[in-house]
Amino acid sequence: MGYLWVKALHIVFVTSWFAGLFYLPRIYVNLAMVEDGAAGDAERGRLLLMARKLFRFMTPLGALALLFGLWLWLGYGVGLGAGSGWMHAKLAIVALLIAYHWWCGRLLAEFARGVNRRSHRWYRVFNEAPVLALFAAVALVVVKPF
Repeated sequence: MGYLWVKALHIVFVTSWFAGLFYLPRIYVNLAMVEDGAAGDAERGRLLLMARKLFRFMTPLGALALLFGLWLWLGYGVGLGAGSGWMHAKLAIVALLIAYHWWCGRLLAEFARGVNRRSHRWYRVFNEAPVLALFAAVALVVVKPF
């Protein structure tokens, strides 16, 4: 498979994974706002179902994004050699995004057990992390500042 196809697939899977990283914490905001009671139980169940399905969907997308990114890096030498400090910074961001994805899974498990300890405001702030990470990663890849 040619370089441009691998690059295109990497971009598609990164974009798809980020869609999940953007939306899953938004579901958590709604879950944190659910009132107790029968109506709240039905809403909580619906939101939990949505969150579980989204997490199961976005996990393989993230894995494929990583696979094609590794292929670009190790197979085609993207970011290797002199002047590739940007790649080290990008890989640090990727590591943080993997940790964020894992944390989203832990938070989902807490919601499923009914032990959420955070407010909807906390989740609104938590929801901004992937936006900042995407901005930083794209800037590093496009500008290659170091």
